[in-house]
Amino acid sequence: MSSWYKSYNPYVSPFDPCPPIRVKTYSTPPNLYMGFQPPNLPQFTPKEAIRTGTLWKAFYDPYYSPYERTKGDVPE
Repeated sequence: MSSWYKSYNPYVSPFDPCPPIRVKTYSTPPNLYMGFQPPNLPQFTPKEAIRTGTLWKAFYDPYYSPYERTKGDVPE
C-alpha cells in the first residue's frame, strides 16, 4: 500500500516577503488505492459509522494536521 501522506517542494521566490515553507504535505484518501470495493469488508456499528462518516473500516481516514502532536506526545 502506498503512503497516505505525500509531500512536495513548492517554488520559493527570492522576492517573497514571508518565510518560505520548503516542504508541503497533503493526505490522500484510502479509496484512491482500492480499485474496487471487495465484498464482505468489515463494517463499523451504526453508531460508530455516524461518528466516523463511513460504514466501512477500510475507508475511514481521520485527518491529522502535520502540526498536531501525536496522541503519545503529552507535555509534562
